[in-house]
Amino acid sequence: MLVPVVLSGGAGTRLWPLSRELYPKQLLPLTSNRTMLQETVSRLDGLAAVAPPLIVCNEAHRFMVAEQLRQQNHSPSAIILEPCGRNTAPAVAIAALQAQKNGDDPVLLVLPADHVIHNLATFRRSVMAGVKYAAAGSLVTFGIVPDGPETGYGYIKAKKSLSPDSTEASPVAEFVEKPNLATAQQYVASGNYYWNSGMFMFKASNFLSELELCRPDILQACRAAFVAITADLDFLRLNEELFAACPSQSIDYAVMEKTAHAVVLPLSVGWNDVGSWSALWDIQEKDRAGNVVSGDVLSEKTENCYLHASHRMIAAVGVKDLVVVETADAVLVAQKEHVQDVKKIVQQLKEQQRGEALLHRRVNRPWGAYEGVDVGERFQVKRITVNPGARLSLQKHHHRAEHWVVVRGTAKVTCGEKTFILGENQSTYIPLGEVHRLENPGQIPLEIIEVQSGSYLGEDDIVRLEDVYGRNADEKGQA
Repeated sequence: MLVPVVLSGGAGTRLWPLSRELYPKQLLPLTSNRTMLQETVSRLDGLAAVAPPLIVCNEAHRFMVAEQLRQQNHSPSAIILEPCGRNTAPAVAIAALQAQKNGDDPVLLVLPADHVIHNLATFRRSVMAGVKYAAAGSLVTFGIVPDGPETGYGYIKAKKSLSPDSTEASPVAEFVEKPNLATAQQYVASGNYYWNSGMFMFKASNFLSELELCRPDILQACRAAFVAITADLDFLRLNEELFAACPSQSIDYAVMEKTAHAVVLPLSVGWNDVGSWSALWDIQEKDRAGNVVSGDVLSEKTENCYLHASHRMIAAVGVKDLVVVETADAVLVAQKEHVQDVKKIVQQLKEQQRGEALLHRRVNRPWGAYEGVDVGERFQVKRITVNPGARLSLQKHHHRAEHWVVVRGTAKVTCGEKTFILGENQSTYIPLGEVHRLENPGQIPLEIIEVQSGSYLGEDDIVRLEDVYGRNADEKGQA
């Protein structure tokens, strides 16, 4: 049995402002009407003898991950929550321990959740070709057949030459870091080098054995965190203190570069890791002037640009080779050749403790979403959407009062000892310090306008008393 392991823990900082720390690129529909996570899981559908996927994700993304899988009618075998990022080696180790839990020893197919693959038939054929190598004890890495001297990827050197469409694997000679242009040109010309895709295949036991040989400290920490794992609704939650003690390292550095059992299988499938705005421009359909356009965009004498409008019109005149991305709270303008530096803007935002690094103006919650409308001194206005049958936590605030106006649907309100129904155009007032809850008992989404007033309006001023989604009382900012 083949068990897919989908790694969905990245932050995607180079695709800011669409990708945010709490709403990263794998959860966005960047290349189709499905999110990248949904695309990753869906491409497994044509594989034979494949088990439901095992998802490893950031704890903060868990409800979005579960909802996106539900939308595609995919039921994962488990969703494992990382309380903090420790790179791919610990994530895969935890997945391997989970896959062995019932005494099984399956072949694992490790896939990042944020890659684009166009040729699905070839991808599936290569995966099935890799199974026999993994079952025989090899640690398989999929090497992307390069279509040019790319300097943004690491490379894998094969010990023998293989045709681009080969289903034969070669022992790995070495992994090499991202090269300069001249070196990349030599690699491509040799025919023995492949881009490092970050996709792997091996038996669970073989990976754990090699990890124990190469990095026993990582395996020891992962075993300790796994032993203390707890069930939380539909999720498996790792112990935060124990997992945080695990060294952070990629699977490449921890195992693949050290093991004597690594083989590389060529993969020519129209692959892209969508690691920057220029990469996204490369793979998307362009107009006659070479522009990729999304949303309400007007252009004149504009060439080879990526123009993305989310909330307002973008008008571009007389420019070329630009990336312009508009969201409700930020606008990015960058030369395409400098888009790798977008992550430096995100770092500045974090240093200044600005919320634009973490969240969009619209914030998803397990019960629905809220969106900032206006904010000023001692007041804040939000638009809150509650899904049918959903309800917020029973809570109170120390520093703010709230006024609710129903604009669509039906609200069930708990305020102190009272519970009552509000219809459209009706309103209520939640005094400071009063215990309260908002629910949607109806069949359509509930939409309300919330006006907060008080001395402090931060999302961490929530004292959660009861919650149907299993969130802890100290899980701030999630009503």
